[in-house]
Amino acid sequence: MPYFIRGVFWIAVYLGMALFPCLVLLSGRMPPGYGYLWDFSLAQGYGAASMMAIMFFLTARFKRPALPFGVDVIYYFHKYIALLLFLIVAAHPAILLTTEPVVREMLKPAQINRYMAAGVVSFLLLSLIVISSLWRKQLNIHYDNWRLIHAVLAVAALILALIHIEGAGYYIDTPIKRLIWLLIMVSWLLLQVYVRLIKPIDLLSKPYKVKELIRERGNAYTLVVEPGQHAIPAYKPGQFAWLTMFHSPFSMKEHPFSFSSNPERKGELRFTIKELGDFTRRIKDAVPGQTVYLDGPYGAFSIDRHPSERGYVFIAGGIGIAPVRSMLRALADRKDHRTHILFFAGNSLEKLTFYEELNELREQLDLKVILVLQDPPPDWQGESGYLTRNILTRHLPAYFREQEYFICGPVPMMEMAEKELHRIGVPLRHLRSELFDFV
Repeated sequence: MPYFIRGVFWIAVYLGMALFPCLVLLSGRMPPGYGYLWDFSLAQGYGAASMMAIMFFLTARFKRPALPFGVDVIYYFHKYIALLLFLIVAAHPAILLTTEPVVREMLKPAQINRYMAAGVVSFLLLSLIVISSLWRKQLNIHYDNWRLIHAVLAVAALILALIHIEGAGYYIDTPIKRLIWLLIMVSWLLLQVYVRLIKPIDLLSKPYKVKELIRERGNAYTLVVEPGQHAIPAYKPGQFAWLTMFHSPFSMKEHPFSFSSNPERKGELRFTIKELGDFTRRIKDAVPGQTVYLDGPYGAFSIDRHPSERGYVFIAGGIGIAPVRSMLRALADRKDHRTHILFFAGNSLEKLTFYEELNELREQLDLKVILVLQDPPPDWQGESGYLTRNILTRHLPAYFREQEYFICGPVPMMEMAEKELHRIGVPLRHLRSELFDFV
């Protein structure tokens, strides 16, 4: 089935899951209405609760729903749909407080009951989730700590929202309607059991061992791991996995890294990781024999999803070369005869990861490599400064609109490349970017 059709199918499933509980509320005997704004506000509340439950499915990393889009896109969708969810939740009490005096009375400290208090606290917890997510880096919250806080607050917010709905009882005053909302709670609880218990147990049963740690240019290290008694899962060049190291799979301290290894060569996996944060700075402490756990593969950033294109153009910045290396190595082993282009932007020659290997690949592939250096050596004859439209157009072939583009690197560079390529006529359907800034 084409990826587009699969994508449409899973979007329809998402909309169906979000709307079904609300449609159930409209069936059967209806309670007397109290006006348009009252009913509209309650519809927002029920819809928001349904969306909250589905949020947990979006981040559970189910491979089939994520396949047409890529997990990175699913996470970005989760982020922005969460903002919409928060606005809907905020509108629910705002409408009632401004139009219904009785609601204002019910929220006074002397009058408030448990189910109304549950709704208030749920809203406050959602506010904390949004604030800590949007400004995590500015608030200097460590990623691992944020993940734990985010999960705990989300669980508590949903439980309190369901308590609020059950206590209010409006529109769910029949057995079938209560059953539907009970099933929402049960399915969510089963999902938590799968994500927090069953999946980590499965990862524990399939450990990997560190085989070697290779120091690379540009403050990067290639972590080479091999499986225990199990087989390496099949993966596409350019995909990624979630790596747990120094902790157990139950710790919620996994981090996403692209495979830099070649899937055509079995027996080991490679991840090339640059020292950028608290976790990545510990990679150099890995020792042979150390246990690591992998959850993957994931991702739609791969040449194997577009096997019949006329050729590939790779645009990499910094450690964004890791998934590109995986794809180039796969092309070389497959003895691919098409013409490919690599734009590789970095600070200096000394900091270009895989610099020597790229020279080797030029001998094995019809590969044109354009290095763009911000700090070039005095005798440099190549491109310098930042990657620009002029540099792109100077080196792209006449048939550039027919090629597939893979872009990975710092977010500003990717945004610039996407924008400039589209301006010179590359169709958006040919642009592929790896988005890891969600962490």
